[in-house]
Amino acid sequence: MSNVGCRIFTEIPRPDKELVERFRGLPVANIGDNMNRIYCVDPAIKSLNGRPLLGVAYTIHAPSGDNLFLHKALELAQPGDVIVIAAGGPERSYFGELMMMDAQNHGYAGVVVDGYARDLDGISKLDMPVYARGINPQGPYKNGPGEINVPIACGGQVVFPGDIVIGDEDGLIFVRPCDAEGILAKTVQQHAKEDGLAAAYEQGSTQPSYSPEIREQTLANLKVDVIEGCWEQ
Repeated sequence: MSNVGCRIFTEIPRPDKELVERFRGLPVANIGDNMNRIYCVDPAIKSLNGRPLLGVAYTIHAPSGDNLFLHKALELAQPGDVIVIAAGGPERSYFGELMMMDAQNHGYAGVVVDGYARDLDGISKLDMPVYARGINPQGPYKNGPGEINVPIACGGQVVFPGDIVIGDEDGLIFVRPCDAEGILAKTVQQHAKEDGLAAAYEQGSTQPSYSPEIREQTLANLKVDVIEGCWEQ
């Protein structure tokens, strides 16, 4: 019988590395736009060192203030994985500089915690991306329970082991591999369009960034009154 709440699943369905790599350099904002703007992670979870993030989710479900299962995951994950942790409340940090140095030396693509970290000065100097909800100097316990490689909630979104994780200084988003091709196609097209607009603006253009035809139709549907002259009390 499975010991729910105290389990380790040793395998995850990792997507093809080439598929993951195609997300590199695409802004989280554009990816979110092409997921109908409801899949970005809570913006309270921020980069602690400004490093862009791309990899495959290796999930941990842990009780508040206890990192026993993170220590185990540091032995089990594979290079290119992003360790994503649902860590509970704010009363304790979940890791600090030394654990993140260890994670970096293992070749992991990054660490995300829906919870708190400590040792900001050291973490800010690492090359490996680290994301957290905040900083708390009070350290964790190592008693358990916990689970590794189960679906978790992170920043208001569901994360499955093997999901593609993308992060930048705007925030984070998770993409299911089965949805990745369609999202990529739309996002690459949007990003190219926005690059073209940015280049035009650098040359002094004042062309609108949003379709005037759609804008005017929306205003018309709202029956907006356009009143010539100033507002008067």
